[in-house]
Amino acid sequence: MATVAVLSPRSRATAGVGQRINVLTGLLLAGLLVAGCGAEAPAGEPVEAATFDAGTEADREALFDFLVEKTLERDAFASLPYHPVYREHPAGIDVAAEMERYRDELVAADTDEKMWFALHKISNARMDRHLNVSPVEGGLVLPDSILREVEAPLRFMVDFSDLDDRFFFVADVGEELGEAVSGPAPEPGDRLMGVNGRSALDYVEAMRPYQRYSTENHFWWRLAEEITQTSSHVPPFLFYEDELTLELERRDGTEYTTTVAYRDPSAIRWEGHGERAYPGFSPVAGLDDFETYALYLPDDDALPVVLLQWHGFRPDLPEAMDRLMEYAQEHDLLDHHVIVDATRSGGGSRGAYAVQRLQSQPFRTTFGNLKVSDGMEQWVEDRIERIRAEPASARETVDEGNWLLEWLEEDVTLAIQEGRMYTNDVPFKGAHAPKWADGILDPAPVHFRGGLTVWLSTRGGSHLDQFASQVVDNNLAHVMGMSAGGFSNTWEFTDTLRFPTTGAPIVEYEWSMGHSIRPNKEILQYNPAQVHEYIPQTRENYFDYHPSLLRRTLDRIGVTADGSES
Repeated sequence: MATVAVLSPRSRATAGVGQRINVLTGLLLAGLLVAGCGAEAPAGEPVEAATFDAGTEADREALFDFLVEKTLERDAFASLPYHPVYREHPAGIDVAAEMERYRDELVAADTDEKMWFALHKISNARMDRHLNVSPVEGGLVLPDSILREVEAPLRFMVDFSDLDDRFFFVADVGEELGEAVSGPAPEPGDRLMGVNGRSALDYVEAMRPYQRYSTENHFWWRLAEEITQTSSHVPPFLFYEDELTLELERRDGTEYTTTVAYRDPSAIRWEGHGERAYPGFSPVAGLDDFETYALYLPDDDALPVVLLQWHGFRPDLPEAMDRLMEYAQEHDLLDHHVIVDATRSGGGSRGAYAVQRLQSQPFRTTFGNLKVSDGMEQWVEDRIERIRAEPASARETVDEGNWLLEWLEEDVTLAIQEGRMYTNDVPFKGAHAPKWADGILDPAPVHFRGGLTVWLSTRGGSHLDQFASQVVDNNLAHVMGMSAGGFSNTWEFTDTLRFPTTGAPIVEYEWSMGHSIRPNKEILQYNPAQVHEYIPQTRENYFDYHPSLLRRTLDRIGVTADGSES
């Protein structure tokens, strides 16, 4: 039975700041209202919330066996063969063996909290950034201390100069840091030596099981973002204190210890160290507010360069790209060199639509497949029904969804009926070409003709990884920086995880349903396209990283700030 204790006044002041309004919080509040009609109980007395029965050891043993069985059956990266070309896991791991490491922990998880974190570790054993564990109605109920989301006004980044010796350093500070710190104030560039009593390296390895990642560099980047934040997938009783205690080292070698108070993340005003900047370029009004990108042009009209600060492959991508091409035609920009800064990009869809307009060559797009399983069968039925219920104009393909429907209803259904392990590989999700196509796409009638440079980092992935593989594998662009995060699949299958013995719901659990296939025919997951010019972010270059990339790009394409040839 889960019991939520009323926090002390001091704890309430910190834990209540910036909480998510989600299913877990809703269940928690419902329990409080039922127990006390909205009134606060006297300090120190527990308040009964909605309850969850963690079952017996036998129930949890059966649950673990069920998880392994269904993962090997459903997950596209869990059991052989992974793909007709691949006989070993692309990341070199044995998924069942990795999950087995947490069997005893789950069997012993006799409380909501213990089960919540054990399930996260079991899920993360697959090394797949996309796959998450999330709340479900009637399932696990957690105390407020796990749900709180607060942040110290401090940010870290990773020095990637030596991949055998990565380390964290202070990347940015909040304007209110002076009010939040007790001890010496951290400064940009200071190296992290320890967190809450753990050495930095011990902290990394202790946090690893609670992180979702597909490549090592992406793991370090995302962990750097979490150092100063509280997260519901990390046990607060193992990693968090009322304040954040840090051991740091100045550039001159001086070591010091300091504590930083947590704040509401929405209230922190960052000084902006290391933010993307493009000296000599300015945003274009009206083309700087799309979800997909912001357009920057040189202050000197003679410089034949267009720069796109890429945010992600968002729903407005077709509209945004069409507007960009109209603007480029109107202002004679089509022969300009295009720079795409995707170092902070997210994922999404329809990246090939952008590639068709950013450069002038035919190219092969990414492909995808599905692993046949009980989960995939139900997912396919639901997907077909959902697509048919949508207005044609709302479907996320260039032909209003008909190519995708044809594949699902014909090829995928046949693969299920014939008991195949995988469906056929087809142009990715039927978004840009039909199932029978070779995947070769021509440039759009109106497109840029002056060359393409793409900047990447290891922070993002998913559809960004697909975009990167298209421009690299087809030799469409010069790619600089660091390879993307290395995580991309077709879809995820989400199901309510239940005790196989009682049928009681626990959490929502996900499985990876299929492979993204790069244009070079390799599986994309765990295998990002490599950059042409490797420029790792380091403590030395971080605060001038984007201006440096811009200078290097202009030098490479042979133009100077005044637009003349260099």
